Amino acid sequence: MKPLTALKLGRVSNLPTVWTNALAGAVLAGAGGFGAEFAVMLAAFSLFYVGGMFLNDAFDAEIDARERPARPIPAGEIGRGAVFAYGFALMALGVVLLAWIGFAFEPRTGAWPAVGGLALAGTITFYDAYHKDNPLSPVVMGLCRVLIYVSAGLCYAAAFPAALALGSALMLCYLIGLTYVAKQENLAKVENLWPLLFLAAPVAFGAWCIVQREIVIVLPFWLLFTGWALVALWFLRRRSKGDIPRAVVSLIAGISLLDALLIAASGSVSLAVLALAGFGLTLGLQRYISGT
Repeated sequence: MKPLTALKLGRVSNLPTVWTNALAGAVLAGAGGFGAEFAVMLAAFSLFYVGGMFLNDAFDAEIDARERPARPIPAGEIGRGAVFAYGFALMALGVVLLAWIGFAFEPRTGAWPAVGGLALAGTITFYDAYHKDNPLSPVVMGLCRVLIYVSAGLCYAAAFPAALALGSALMLCYLIGLTYVAKQENLAKVENLWPLLFLAAPVAFGAWCIVQREIVIVLPFWLLFTGWALVALWFLRRRSKGDIPRAVVSLIAGISLLDALLIAASGSVSLAVLALAGFGLTLGLQRYISGT
């Protein structure tokens, strides 16, 4: 497979959002420090993401042949069977890496990271196979991100801390909101505004942290996340040429901003800043490789 074909199939511009998901999941699970296991974990989740993107093209090959003939499979750059094989192999390797973390690295949580990885692989495959015309596909896609949180957390703790549960719920709300809101034909109509309730959940959480818990350091991260979401929503409401894909990739990059907000709320400011770097890297990569 040619490198450019692999890059197009893998949609690697969004990988930094996967890395910040892993970082947030580990922090919310109470990770006290990071070593070689963190690098292995990032590699594992990168394999899940890229493998899932490969499978997305493989399952959608017939539709792409009609609607997006420039995609690698209909364009003849690679066969559909080979893409299926690569996709499943990449995710299987991701499970192996998570198992390695569970048994070889402290705190040695055993098989739990691999169990999380198997759940993630199954959810990704289900989404890729059945997302077309499935009204609940945004929920399934959101669960894929939640399972990154959970699997990352299981690399550091066999228990399920309340902070990780809350962070997972807020990430699920964000993914559901951004996907459903992008599907609305006209955001000027009141009946089309219900997905904004999901997007409002992380905003409300940040405000609660600032006002009720008096975590002042959350404020700049909250302002950046909220402001960026409003910009993306403005693109969706205006809907000029190119606004919808611009809004969608902006909201995808905003995943790292939510990670940063959640990490800051846990008190790890330096790691929250690192998540912001993931946001910037995603925007930079999206200029060269499509994020949709």
